[in-house]
Formats: sequence, C-alpha cells, structure tokens
Amino acid sequence: MNWGYDYYSVPSVAQQKKQAEKRLDKLRKKDPDIQPIAIEGNKIAKTWWGVSWCKNLERYADYENRVGRGRSYVKNGLVLDLRITEGIITAKISGSSVYNVTVKIDKLPDKIWKVIAELCAKRIDSITALVEGRFPEEFQDVFMRQGEGLFPSLKEIHMDCDCPDWASMCKHIAAALYGVGAKLDIDPLLFFILRGIDPTELIKKSVGEKMKLLLSNAKKKSGRVIDEKDVTRIFGV
Repeated sequence: MNWGYDYYSVPSVAQQKKQAEKRLDKLRKKDPDIQPIAIEGNKIAKTWWGVSWCKNLERYADYENRVGRGRSYVKNGLVLDLRITEGIITAKISGSSVYNVTVKIDKLPDKIWKVIAELCAKRIDSITALVEGRFPEEFQDVFMRQGEGLFPSLKEIHMDCDCPDWASMCKHIAAALYGVGAKLDIDPLLFFILRGIDPTELIKKSVGEKMKLLLSNAKKKSGRVIDEKDVTRIFGV
C-alpha cells in the first residue's frame, strides 16, 4: 500500500498549497460549480453559527492531533470542494491524494425541536436576527446544549473517508467539518438545511404567540368603551 507523504514525509505548507491549486484547477475543469473553502485571516469562522459549529466539533474529536491538522488543512486551502444538503456533507480534501469525505448528520429529533421552539416563542422577532446570532444570550446555551440542543451529538454524526487512517475522525473529516463552520459564516441557513429543520417555524411561533396575546386583549372590554345603551341615551339614536 502506498501511504504517501501523509505518513512518511510531510511536505511544506507551500508545497501542499501548490499541489491543492493544481488539483483544484483539474477538478474545476470537470465541474465549474465546485465549491472550495477559502479562509481569509487566521480564524476559520467569525459569526456565531460558524464559531459554535466548530466548538461543537471539538467536543467530539477522538484525537486532538487530527483536529489540529484538520484546522491546518482548511486554512491552507486543502478543502477542494464542500457541499451541504439535507443531512449530508460531502467533500474532497487534498492530501497525499484527493480523498472523498461523506458525513451524514441525523435530522434534529422532533421532540427537541418542539422544546426549542417553545422556549424561543416571543423572543426571536425575525429570520435576520436568528441567522445573525442576535438573540437573547440564554438561547446560546439552549442551542449548544449537548444532546438537547440544535447542534448534533456524536451519535448523530456518521463519518466516512476513503483515506487509510483508522481514526473515526481523521484529519480529512475534521477538515471537512471545519469547512462547514466557514460555510456557515457565509450562509447560516445551511445549518438548518443540514439538520432538516425550518427556521421560520421559530418566527411563526413567536408571531403566533404575539397574535394570541393581541386577540386575548381585544376580547377584554375596555372601561373607556361606551356601552350601547349609553350611546342611545346620549345621541338619541
């Protein structure tokens, strides 16, 4: 078996980038819609959703060195393609070869989504606020709660890579998952697509609760409203 430079010799960062650029050009000729991850600066993610996704990932890494190398792969432009659809992440990662990663994420359980929607009722006013992470601070803890929040637990993440690494989360999978964090910076709604949930339900719930309150108040007779009998007496009608 040819283990390549991943195990016997580690090329310089410059060499890795140059190799990745060549491979990306080749892939782009076959697929113009290829979606590489390009990181600007030292941080993979900067928004609440992207940062929180990366923090959740780090909870479940079985080997810290692979997570660290996964971060380097993303920053060095070695994630050649990354796509997110409902429940599935697919990626091509440049290493000693181009490795194919598939990560399946379970749909958020209905019972957890129902609890979160109830907690958020009357507190999140718009999709814009939600995707920008502008919501009450206590919701951050609710969303990140292990096993009960929006972010997937380890048992809900099913990882596969065609590289020879025996770890359940190899560096290529870690790179792909960190790449998701970078994508969420650009389009946080991808998170909801991945987890199979409709973010507008949180807003509908909030609006629904407000409407109930308005209707409830409308049914209450105001002391300032003139009774029908008084109208007849005063105006002679």
